[in-house]
Amino acid sequence: MIQREQTNDINVIQRILHEYPLMILDGALATELEQHGCDLDDPLWSARVLLENPDVIVQVHADYFRAGADCAITSSYQATVEGFRKRGIGEQAALELIRKTVELAAKARDDVWAEVRNTADHVDGPLRRPRPIVAGSVGPYGAYLADGSEYVGHYGVSDETLAAFHRPRIAALVEAGADVLALETIPSLQEARVLVELLKEFPETSAWLSFSLKDGTSISEGTPLEVCAQAFGSEPQLAAIGLNCAPMEVVTEAIGILRSSSDKPVIVYPNSGETYDAETKTWSGQGSCGSMKDASEQWVAAGARIIGGCCRTTPHQISELARKWRG
Repeated sequence: MIQREQTNDINVIQRILHEYPLMILDGALATELEQHGCDLDDPLWSARVLLENPDVIVQVHADYFRAGADCAITSSYQATVEGFRKRGIGEQAALELIRKTVELAAKARDDVWAEVRNTADHVDGPLRRPRPIVAGSVGPYGAYLADGSEYVGHYGVSDETLAAFHRPRIAALVEAGADVLALETIPSLQEARVLVELLKEFPETSAWLSFSLKDGTSISEGTPLEVCAQAFGSEPQLAAIGLNCAPMEVVTEAIGILRSSSDKPVIVYPNSGETYDAETKTWSGQGSCGSMKDASEQWVAAGARIIGGCCRTTPHQISELARKWRG
């Protein structure tokens, strides 16, 4: 088990933002796994690589840390007990695989941080970045359905069903020592409420909550973003509220709404701007990855404190962000 770095507060993000003006996340995992030859045409998506070639996951995490990321998001987005069960994997083995996602990210972090510290021994002045952290990815119920439902959100299931689905994975990620949880790509207010309520069962754990968006003013199932921010603005275990896997064009507008509706730090990690087809499981359209560095000026000016990339973004974009904001 990986031991969480000891702090005076469970909110490690709060500590980082107290010491640094901006926290930089990693980018897409699946894109990079495919670049390394992994076949993700599978309902398990990137979780398939946990079974077949976990060393590649370590390599991709390390690439992002070397690029300057302050946080790696684990490969557990689509790793669930129910999903593994469909592949004939029992509950205990599934939970072990979920815990393994934290261990892989932590190994990459520790290896790269040793390199950074070794380099720093020969350079005058303090480090320009914090010791990176590991965020345990808790993807939405729709990711398990593997039909694009995380961008729609109308599952038609009860709160109890959602809680029973999410609880084992959250417990496994916490047990493995994740520094923070990433409740990400959440398309509905219902699922967000269930997840935040579940978080209370793990009082020593903090999390960020990021929504998938329908547009710049509402989340995927149609609830106004303002309502979502207000609903969770006083939750003590939430370290940040924001969005992910939305096109860059809507990010600045959404940040303004989040900043005016909650005192929580705003987290944004948009996708490349391309469009995902859930039926063919392909991306199409023109990407806008190259503009992330420039667009980040608007995002920071609007009030974002945590920035990274989601689907189809790369270590190159994260490196550009790190150079821009850290030198």
